Amino acid sequence: MALETLIWIIPAAPLAGFALIVLFTNRWKAVSHSVALAGAGIAWLLSMIVFFSVIRVENLAENPLTSVLNWLPIGDGWLKIGVMVDPITAVTLFFVAWTVLMIFVYSIGYHNFGQPAGDHDQPGLPPHGATVKPKKGHAHKVMSIEPLYSRFFALISLFAFAMFLLVVSDNLLVLYIGWEIMGFCSYMLIGFWYGKVSARNAAVKAFLTTRIGDVFMLLGIVGLYSATGSLDYRSALMNPTVLETLATADSGVLGLSLAGLLGTLLFIGIVGKSAQFPLHVWLPDAMEGPTPVSAMIHAATMVSAGVYLGIRIFPLVSAGWEGGALTPAMELMAFIGTFTAIFAATIALAQNDIKRVLAYSTISQLGMMIAALGVGAYVAAVFHLITHAFFKALLFLGSGSVIHGMEHGVLHTGEAIDPQNMQYMGGLRKKMPYTFWTFLLGGLSLAGFPLVTAGFWSKDEILTGAFAGNHIVIFVTLALTALLTAFYTMRLITLTFLGEPRSKSAEHAHESKWVMVIPLMVLAFFAVAAGWVGIPEKFPLLGAISPNWFGHFVGSMLHGEEHEVKSYIPLLVSLAVSLGGLYAGWLVYRKVKAGGMDPVERYLGFIYKIIQYKYGIDEFYQIAFIRPAVWISEVFTYRFIDKGILDGLLEGIGKVALRLGNVIRHGFDAPVINGAGDGLGKGVQVSGQSLKPVHDGRIQQYMIYTVAIALLAGVLLLATLGRGGN
Repeated sequence: MALETLIWIIPAAPLAGFALIVLFTNRWKAVSHSVALAGAGIAWLLSMIVFFSVIRVENLAENPLTSVLNWLPIGDGWLKIGVMVDPITAVTLFFVAWTVLMIFVYSIGYHNFGQPAGDHDQPGLPPHGATVKPKKGHAHKVMSIEPLYSRFFALISLFAFAMFLLVVSDNLLVLYIGWEIMGFCSYMLIGFWYGKVSARNAAVKAFLTTRIGDVFMLLGIVGLYSATGSLDYRSALMNPTVLETLATADSGVLGLSLAGLLGTLLFIGIVGKSAQFPLHVWLPDAMEGPTPVSAMIHAATMVSAGVYLGIRIFPLVSAGWEGGALTPAMELMAFIGTFTAIFAATIALAQNDIKRVLAYSTISQLGMMIAALGVGAYVAAVFHLITHAFFKALLFLGSGSVIHGMEHGVLHTGEAIDPQNMQYMGGLRKKMPYTFWTFLLGGLSLAGFPLVTAGFWSKDEILTGAFAGNHIVIFVTLALTALLTAFYTMRLITLTFLGEPRSKSAEHAHESKWVMVIPLMVLAFFAVAAGWVGIPEKFPLLGAISPNWFGHFVGSMLHGEEHEVKSYIPLLVSLAVSLGGLYAGWLVYRKVKAGGMDPVERYLGFIYKIIQYKYGIDEFYQIAFIRPAVWISEVFTYRFIDKGILDGLLEGIGKVALRLGNVIRHGFDAPVINGAGDGLGKGVQVSGQSLKPVHDGRIQQYMIYTVAIALLAGVLLLATLGRGGN
């Protein structure tokens, strides 16, 4: 089978799984997860075949693997859609295929945590985390299989389809279709346990927040098509002649070039999907969904799609840059990304929910990727996107394993605690050793532990790019972000796994099933090894052993050269912030006791409360936007406009019409129309009554009348004739 055909099948496989589950297998849970796993497995296998085939192709950036079909007729031509594999597609396919497959495998164990438990396990409510104390000897039999099991696997199959479609597409239109399908899937999966009010609210919040960005993104797509007549990457986004024209054309908006305006509109879509400030508020609340959904959103799909789009439109936003002063669109990306990185990192310091720490960490790391694109560190942004996907998928799945272990303890003891709150954990390294060691590798990679983790190499590339471009403020801010990342990562590891248990539930936690542990091991391998392909050639010792394959492969997509680094300052800063942050985190939290105040709160005082409440951004949005919108819809629009004006106007028209009808009825209809009709009827009636005596029913009388009339007629006739004779 031709390689081009295989590319089409990659997204089709999980889509077929979704269709089969919805139409045929939804009643049989084991069959449903088998179908979903088969779809993900086929997509993974084909992605690996495509990846290892194309990395051997010379000059793949200039001659990508493509397949195009006619889709819709437009005038005298066709709107074409197709698939394309270039270096960016290839490396993205690699990490998406691996993370999706591991999440699917993990999900089987996650939703089959125990034996069927009974009536407390209702559709729309999470089956995990109940604080009901079980009967003696039945601690392992209280948890139950997810009642919406088949529905879950159908939705994540559709989710995977959307991401694969987005990745292999060769144009922005099909990318946008996959983009919006992911928006729908995120809504359904974040609100998967719709019996919880918080889950329903989080789903609506995510859907509406990302829609804000999508509106601007759609405007950008329409504008790009209007300006270039194409949405194909190679024609509209990678053609030097087209880009030069767009960079020199005045858009008439804020002094931006057409390239700057279109790039900015598309970037706003990225801000929404990748949860950048100020549209970041939906992502932490997305933790209301099942943990595999969190991993899908944070690593395999959703937010990765936003950065992927940023990589695709980089030639547009950087049109006219050529290594000189940043374009306005790049400046915006650099500012938003840098601010989001440090902003979210500070919030992560004060979160106690294990998944919310990771959620704000994701926002921060995505900010670093966006900032890297903003300063022109293109390869570094792609590199960190890939390494982040592996270690963040590992961390989220690891957090799910931790939560499962804590839930077991909660059910065993009947303790009324939140199993996701790290304040009640501690000592889990002994209870859950496989989860601990894999989580530790993921955490060290997130913190950028030097030399041995993938996160170190990709973060170092971002810091190097900012420093080499002489963007010192951005460099310092991102370095501080890396320091905070290492600190809150060690806080997370220490509070969860080290020390002594701080609750009875933590004392009774246990390791997860192998079907959940094995994906953690696979992802832990990539959290370390994924960085080996991107070690800079000039790095002391290791650069000579491991040439920078990733930099050459992905860097071939650039028409220009990235800045050459001749200083060891970025490397030394990377080492310092990583090791310093990890050590400080351990030093501060190594002796935390149950029920004690958080040490950072002791140091920061009221500032800790500010960051713990996320700087009040959600509350501000409630006051500034949501409540006014609700007031406008419920009070102004409904009561004043709808009920007061529209209903009043309609009721007024109705009353006027009724009164006019009464006037017409009494002034014209009754006397004229009805009067004439009634008068005619009465006249006929009177005539009938007058003639009634004549019609007495006697034949003899009728004969007399007939003869009399005949005689009268004869006399009249003779009289007439007589006058005529004279």
